[in-house]
Amino acid sequence: MHDAFTPKQTLIAVAVIALFSNAPAQAQVQPASVAEAATVVVTGTRVANRTALDTASPVDIISADSIKNAGTTELSQALSIALPSLNFPRPGLADGTDTIRPATLRGMGPDQTLVLVNSKRRHTSSLVNTNGTIGRGSASVDLNTIPTAIIKTIEVLRDGAAAQYGSDAISGVVNLRLRTNREGGEATISYGGRVTEYDFIVGTPPAGAPYGVQNSRKRTDGQIGTASIWKGLPWGETGHITLAAEIKDQRHTERSGYDVRRQYPVPPGGGFDPRETTINRFNAWYGEPELKQATLFVNAGNTLANGAKIYGWSSYQRRDAKSAGQFRGPADARNIPSIYPDGFLPIIAPVVDDFSATGGVNWTLEQWDMDMSLGFGNNKMMYTIENSLNRSLGPTSKTEFDAGGYSYNQLVLNLTGVRTYAVAGLASPLNVAVGMEGRREGYKLYAGEPDSYRQGNFPLPNGGIAAPGAQVFPGFQQKDAIDAARTAVGAFVDVEANITDKLLASAAIRAEHYSDYGNSLAGKLASRYDFNKSFALRGSLQNGFRAPSPQQQYFTTTSTNFLNGVPFEITTFRPTDPVAAFLGAKPLEAEKSVNLSLGAVMRFGSVNLTVDAYRIDVEDRIVLSENLNQPAVQAFLRANGYAGGGGRFFINGVDTTNEGVDVVLAWPMNAGAAGKFDFTLAGNFSKTEVTKVPELAVLQQFEPAPPLFARVNRLTIERGQPRNKINASVNWKLGDAGITLRATRYGEVLSPGTGSAPDVLISPKTIVDIESRYALSRRINLAFGVENISDEYPESVPVSINGTGNTPFPNYAPYGRGGRFVYARASYTF
Repeated sequence: MHDAFTPKQTLIAVAVIALFSNAPAQAQVQPASVAEAATVVVTGTRVANRTALDTASPVDIISADSIKNAGTTELSQALSIALPSLNFPRPGLADGTDTIRPATLRGMGPDQTLVLVNSKRRHTSSLVNTNGTIGRGSASVDLNTIPTAIIKTIEVLRDGAAAQYGSDAISGVVNLRLRTNREGGEATISYGGRVTEYDFIVGTPPAGAPYGVQNSRKRTDGQIGTASIWKGLPWGETGHITLAAEIKDQRHTERSGYDVRRQYPVPPGGGFDPRETTINRFNAWYGEPELKQATLFVNAGNTLANGAKIYGWSSYQRRDAKSAGQFRGPADARNIPSIYPDGFLPIIAPVVDDFSATGGVNWTLEQWDMDMSLGFGNNKMMYTIENSLNRSLGPTSKTEFDAGGYSYNQLVLNLTGVRTYAVAGLASPLNVAVGMEGRREGYKLYAGEPDSYRQGNFPLPNGGIAAPGAQVFPGFQQKDAIDAARTAVGAFVDVEANITDKLLASAAIRAEHYSDYGNSLAGKLASRYDFNKSFALRGSLQNGFRAPSPQQQYFTTTSTNFLNGVPFEITTFRPTDPVAAFLGAKPLEAEKSVNLSLGAVMRFGSVNLTVDAYRIDVEDRIVLSENLNQPAVQAFLRANGYAGGGGRFFINGVDTTNEGVDVVLAWPMNAGAAGKFDFTLAGNFSKTEVTKVPELAVLQQFEPAPPLFARVNRLTIERGQPRNKINASVNWKLGDAGITLRATRYGEVLSPGTGSAPDVLISPKTIVDIESRYALSRRINLAFGVENISDEYPESVPVSINGTGNTPFPNYAPYGRGGRFVYARASYTF
């Protein structure tokens, strides 16, 4: 499907509306409830008491109730349902990315959105996505480490803000604001599961096979049980201690196809082994991972006798997950029948430990409102590989391996001062904010046990050499281990004022110095003009940056590929590694961006409408290169003393342009005896183009020159996410009853084929959800809901892509491949 309007056409339409509009002005409409539009916002502005009605940039406000009524306890998924500009892809068979899945804003990369907690920078996950998924090469914040029970509101700034907040805020900012209750609380239990049926394309069994085919399947799986509680406690006369805890138990889903391949060796007399008729041919887990998760969060604050305010919060989460790789059949050369007579499904079982703690103080220094804080965050991901083997070690191989892992930590010191100045000629005081930030980031990579990666001498049945290491996920080698750190220091100035009664203007500038790559300078200009009480225009122009992450700079791993039966070590090199440098790699530099936005704010009686068009140009985007293991490259490396078989590395050099329009329409309606309604219609329409790809002079000597960024990765950026997404919802409430009905339409997505495999076009789909609620008493509430009522799935891929039967659906489907989800929820308020 093509977009109905281009950004340029939308801007013209906005200007036409401006000439004929007569209703009162409003700065922002959010997809939650209209009443929350008057909530004071702190994201995108440092002016005290500014509400979402009068901001110069679009800020969405998502309430705790909106998140709760989404039917999911995954914060990323709840935001994806609430905001058309935010997507949460759900890849499978993607190693660690099955466990930590990144979200994206406005079709950009997962690491190009800054995440804040109470306006303080949140640490990212230690995982860098290296598989063929949305966000390949990125390391982003794991939003699902934060329990929904601790959330008061979420503010989403849909505008670049690097000049205000620093690195990563190219596409926008997500600011999670925590509860500050000093009394009350709520306990919630929810349980649900997938009740679904799906069809798929199936291959043809071998001639004479004593088994047929099956091209559809019914499943009841993916059960999720969640228990959460939050409680507010008093701290002295004015303080609060708000606690939240959550326990989650999730079963995996199986969305594999039917594997028609011969599984067992041909018997001596020919024909088929009798076990071919009894073996399970739905032999993959392709879908949601198995997960056990426990989270604790505390937020506290108090006012001291001298008027200073202290605050702090801390969180801890442990996540034990399991996902699977491709099934190895009994006759597979990678199997050892004496260990697994019926084949094996290797399991990747990471354990994620996530911890954060932030403390600070607000005080007044003469006319300055001062704030100082110190925050620390650490994310550690360690891998155990289960139900596997190291084929090269033969029958003595272990079946469970410690494969190592990695961790990322961040220490941030902030000092900010805000005050106002009376300036002659201005319609309001000039608000001035100045501040500095010091940040230390550390990255560690831990080696696995030797058996998880070492090469043995046990031959394959055909006499070849088996690949070393634990199958599906070879461990990190001792030579990969690293303990590295960097520092960054930045300073900013931010000013905002009403030039006239109708014209609001703001400006910000920020300079940062990084110990590993150098300096960055970002600036932003934003304004808003209220023509009358019916119509306002707002816009911004800014440049931004995103510093290369330590994960991109220091991650490395080695695996073995076979070319013509000869093993070659293929390594993900650090950009500064001598081999990468020999191929032309250079130390990473910051991504640079230029953001332009223009929007309109309108109100027609009780109907509120905002339209915001934007363009984001990114230069020197950091990407993970293609595998450089072509025979000519290998020969070149060997001739110059390098024994390895090639590799890949992170590199700057991809330029992209992203153009789009966000539209939000909200209509609250009080129907008297029929109840209260809140109608919302919101959409994001965008287009991303890759305008430049990287080249290295060293590689140009080969004929043909190996590509650094080839077709699949290019199409993933341009068409791997929906170019349009529309959310429509209605909330109804009458007395003790309430209903939410929601429809989300995902536009067309392309899943690019590799090699000779064809591309798969994922057609537009509309996912419809419904939830009904009833208050049994003042304290007890029940809810029942269904997500994806019509049990929608993406197109099934052809056999040429899914010869194993393990992956019948494309991995790029923006709504995943879970099917219908039915759930119930009970809560008790105290």
